[in-house]
Amino acid sequence: MEITRRDLLKVSAATALLGAVSDVSVAFDDPLPSWNKGPAKDAILTFVKETTEKSSSKFVEPKERIATFDQDGTLWTEHPLYTQAMFALHRLGEMAPQHPQWKETEPFKSVLSGDREAMSKFTEKDWMEILAVTHSGMGTEEFLALVKPWIANAKAPRFDRPYTDLVFQPMLEVMKCLREKGFKTYIVTGGGQEFVRTYSEQVYGVPPEQVVGSSIVTTFVNTNGKPVLMREPKPFFVDDGPGKAIGINMFIGKRPYAAFGNTAGDQQMLQWTQAGDGARLMMLVLHDDAQREYAYGPARGLPDTHVGTFSEELLDEATKSGWNVISMKNDWKRIFAFDK
Repeated sequence: MEITRRDLLKVSAATALLGAVSDVSVAFDDPLPSWNKGPAKDAILTFVKETTEKSSSKFVEPKERIATFDQDGTLWTEHPLYTQAMFALHRLGEMAPQHPQWKETEPFKSVLSGDREAMSKFTEKDWMEILAVTHSGMGTEEFLALVKPWIANAKAPRFDRPYTDLVFQPMLEVMKCLREKGFKTYIVTGGGQEFVRTYSEQVYGVPPEQVVGSSIVTTFVNTNGKPVLMREPKPFFVDDGPGKAIGINMFIGKRPYAAFGNTAGDQQMLQWTQAGDGARLMMLVLHDDAQREYAYGPARGLPDTHVGTFSEELLDEATKSGWNVISMKNDWKRIFAFDK
């Protein structure tokens, strides 16, 4: 039988098409396409397989499948300053005309004069003063009405994009992968609970009731015959450090099987997760990509920082406890959805 050139071309075209379809299939089957191959990606996929396949000795019943995620620095960019802190500074500027004394009173004076060096040295007490005046003295609904338009329009300085664009695409893929396998994903953040709830579902696919965060004292009052939840200028619950484990127990009522963080403020959450039986996944995000995002530690010789510190002590704890450290530079093909 004679094979013509046309036959060869048909075979060649068919082979190329099959190869293309195969490549698409591989990409489609990969639930974590923004991750490079390596120990971090393998750890996630292995954990999902072990906990969701009924034949596995580490199978977890669907009702027990809980995964918790820190937000700032774990799910989205936290530099040069936490997003909520940027909102507080914006509010302070808006409120300043009604408070002329702030021009001579710290920490407000440094904010209003734009003294970045002084602001970089603010203590926790300084920030609590700023949050007290910008986040309280109003009802919860009034506060949410201030946050929603700000978060929709404010832009991060370096990228000139909305803060909600600076979400880590690889982490969105992890959350989606877990949810598709029956896990409930919770955000457990040191940030304000009500603040994060305004955008959590739109940005992360996490409904407001699955956000556990820091909160201030709220009281029930009647204003002109209408019930209002009034925000008072004092903290109620600080969801950071040991508070994260306490908050998980208080608001979720179940120990997570997976926990993701990026600083010492997440350490106890990972310890609490690991202390449970069966398969557990503990992961820390290390910001080591100055070109695509930011690089800071000071672990692994990276620059020191007062925002999102990843210390050598935390790295030692991760190594000793067998936690997975995610390298932005090496483990992520892309960081943001808008990356090429």
